[in-house]
Amino acid sequence: MSAALAFVSAALAVLGMGSLVPATRSSREGGRLLAIALSVGRRLRPAAVAPGELEARIAAAGAPGGLGVREAMGLKVAAALGGGLLGVPVATVLPGRLGIAAVIASPVAGFMAPDLWLNRRARQRARRIRRELPAMLDLLRVTVESGLSLGAALGEVGERTRGPLARDWRAVGRETALGVPLTRALDSLVRRAPLPEIEALAAAIKRAARHGAPLAATLDAQARDARSARRRRIQEEAARAAPKIQLVVALLLVPSVLLLVAAALAAALLNGSGSPV
Repeated sequence: MSAALAFVSAALAVLGMGSLVPATRSSREGGRLLAIALSVGRRLRPAAVAPGELEARIAAAGAPGGLGVREAMGLKVAAALGGGLLGVPVATVLPGRLGIAAVIASPVAGFMAPDLWLNRRARQRARRIRRELPAMLDLLRVTVESGLSLGAALGEVGERTRGPLARDWRAVGRETALGVPLTRALDSLVRRAPLPEIEALAAAIKRAARHGAPLAATLDAQARDARSARRRRIQEEAARAAPKIQLVVALLLVPSVLLLVAAALAAALLNGSGSPV
């Protein structure tokens, strides 16, 4: 009994601390499972490839590990098979219809797990882009004022900075250097970073090019708007964080401490009297 209480308390404590600690970026993108999915996905028939929604989701996530649509479908199939295999032993210990539901739900959950992973990576990438955008817009404005074209300025700023937004700007610079029209390169940028701030930046650049407005002033206004939006977002996240922290502490950390104390008391009572009270 005391061992069970100690195990539950430790599990609640780990879960609570995990809810409070921010997620860190993995040092090994892809990994062994992704490598298996790449090999499986390349063998899929073209008709088995998912529609453009999956491609847009992969682009928003930054195409981790060179992931494509075929590879993502291979990963989804592999996760569905793995979920089905894990669901069989779980179903054997569940009573009645719960076992049947577990057998049905396990492959479905496995098939949907890569989508959840991509959505999580897309949210993390969006936070990094929003954090980097104001400073990079200032650098872009200075570079444009020095006399470079916008495509070349985007590539130059991207080469001298790091992060997901820098990679996207380097891609725009390479595309324009190869002769791709700037409007099409900006559309590709919006597809890779589908954020309101990036869409507003692309639209403002297109308007400035169409009407002949000063580009430096446009970029300066976009930088101010990006800073204001980030300030509002930080304030909103801080306002939402306090109730979440209180909920985690009340439902996970406090019960874990109480269960640990109960486990210690139960062990002391059992050792002292030889039988539970």
